[in-house]
Amino acid sequence: MSVIYADNTNLEENVKEGLVLLDFYADWCGPCKMISPVLDQVASENDDFKVVKVNVDENIGLAQQYGVQGIPALFVLKDGKVVAQKAGFMPKDAIVNWVKGA
Repeated sequence: MSVIYADNTNLEENVKEGLVLLDFYADWCGPCKMISPVLDQVASENDDFKVVKVNVDENIGLAQQYGVQGIPALFVLKDGKVVAQKAGFMPKDAIVNWVKGA
């Protein structure tokens, strides 16, 4: 599965069912640029959860709704509810283990 880019018109639809890794990012953010190819790889190698990305500059209201303090901000959602969150870069294996263990 590939990464899903979401905004305020379709985020709820993309996170309401199943296991989701939600990433809040910005194009100018160095750590976001570092984690982006890792998340692409995670998305392509894992069919048991979705990877959804939201650009904070274009969706300030969503970032506020989720209480994003710094980026990249990563959230694990189960059936639309946040069950875990972290900020900053993480290697691929750590991300997968964190999502599946949440």
